[in-house]
Amino acid sequence: MIPFDKDNFIPCAIQSKLTQFDELATALYIHQSTNNPVLQKFIKSTSTPEASMRFLPVEFFKTHEVITGTVKPGLIFTSSTTSGGIPSRHYVANKSIYERSYLECFRLFYGEPADYVFLCLLPSYLERTGSSLIDMAQGLITASGNADSGFYLYDFEKLNASIHRVQQSGKRIFLLGVTFALLDFAETFHGNLAHAVVMETGGMKGRKEEQTRDEVHRFLRSEFKVDHIHSEYGMTELLSQAYAKQNGRFSCPPWMKILITDLQDPFCMMPPGKAGLINVIDLANMDSCAFIQTSDIGRLHPDGSFEVLGRMDHSEIRGCNLMYQ
Repeated sequence: MIPFDKDNFIPCAIQSKLTQFDELATALYIHQSTNNPVLQKFIKSTSTPEASMRFLPVEFFKTHEVITGTVKPGLIFTSSTTSGGIPSRHYVANKSIYERSYLECFRLFYGEPADYVFLCLLPSYLERTGSSLIDMAQGLITASGNADSGFYLYDFEKLNASIHRVQQSGKRIFLLGVTFALLDFAETFHGNLAHAVVMETGGMKGRKEEQTRDEVHRFLRSEFKVDHIHSEYGMTELLSQAYAKQNGRFSCPPWMKILITDLQDPFCMMPPGKAGLINVIDLANMDSCAFIQTSDIGRLHPDGSFEVLGRMDHSEIRGCNLMYQ
């Protein structure tokens, strides 16, 4: 077993091969279960010392400061909420880790950011502070080095004009948008984006009538004249992302892994092909918690890719009370 080396852990994780993942994850789990008070207390409340890995329910990021060691956070990412809801708070000690994670991940799936013009349609995120998605989008805009890259709020006419201008220049467009805004834009402007990457980040939040991902993608493919709609799987509590280039099948970078647990028993691992609760190991979460049980229901495939099928009902209740039973 390899020891945990704080100074070299992130470079090793980013550059790791899949065969090294388990060793790195084990080293980090031992470190965090000893030095993260919230994870440590959760483990003690749910298992014996001999038990296998425990995944911290994501709801704890709403009620606790999830920090490993004595690091002081230099940045706090917060989630969006419905009226009166409690936002998640992810205390990030080193922003450069997040920057390295999303840039290396983007290069792995799509190549150099400089090869694209990023047109970002993220109104609900742009209208608040603390969004990790906005931080990532800004980083990609900067890395593109292109003056045409930028954010758009509800100015669909300006976005449409930018698309035509970029297309005439021969550069490749990367249209990154929250789902409801992409649908609104597609209903207003029926442009041909055949050579662009169109990526939805999820998010309806009551803005439009709920639709399945297949329905959303079918409509966007038709309106934008593209073969596939890409998707991103990420959240405030993670510093890494998974991407789906088609058919809603997400793949992770080598420093991120998905496991599925039984809906009735959150400590029972499910085999590929069986639906259950999505658990994430994100090695980039070195200074918070890398072992997170989400509120999402999904299915893992034998090749390591996964689908998101929905959300767990009453997720606010599940998990958090275990700390005090």
